[in-house]
Amino acid sequence: MEKDLSNYRKSYEKDELLLENVPENPMELFQKWFFKVDKFFPENETNAMTLSTIGLDGIPKSRVVLLKKFTYEGFIFYTNYNSEKGNAINANPNVCLSFFWSGAEQQIIIKGKAEKISENLSDGYFESRPRGSQLGALVSHQSEIVENRDVLDNKLKELEKEYEGKEISRPNYWGGYIVKPFELEFWQGRPNRLHDRIRYSLKKDYSWAIHRLSP
Repeated sequence: MEKDLSNYRKSYEKDELLLENVPENPMELFQKWFFKVDKFFPENETNAMTLSTIGLDGIPKSRVVLLKKFTYEGFIFYTNYNSEKGNAINANPNVCLSFFWSGAEQQIIIKGKAEKISENLSDGYFESRPRGSQLGALVSHQSEIVENRDVLDNKLKELEKEYEGKEISRPNYWGGYIVKPFELEFWQGRPNRLHDRIRYSLKKDYSWAIHRLSP
């Protein structure tokens, strides 16, 4: 099978990113871009981000997860701690996050270190989830081989009966990570492939060095 994609072309012309206009703290720029995309490009799942880890086999792996909170400290998502990604983070907490918002012709690439958030914060988020999602966390031994779909569906039915009228507690193998960034790169598409790229790098005094990169 062969498909030549060399004639796929798109000119990026929606915005610009100038060094003299960016804030000193990259989280302020992230928030500005996030809210703008969320407002003007509702077709995007704005909080969908690609998480890249180095697996126990030494090979990088990327998958899409959902950002659930961001603060000046970092980016929070939730998962099964015993999953493939959880085991990878446990072995090597250095990860990469990336957002691509095609409608705005923007992407953000974030290098950071992942660490578990406090149990009470994970408890609070778990309690806020729909009941079906709570049960789903109990059903799934994430990343493990499963014989067929019926195994999952039957287990869900069993748990629905078991927990009928009862509160569902967060399992200790499920919770949140915060990715604390040490580098963020903001990319704005521009004409003629001369895209704007601004990189923030965390310094020892916790201020940020800001540089324009060649496209």
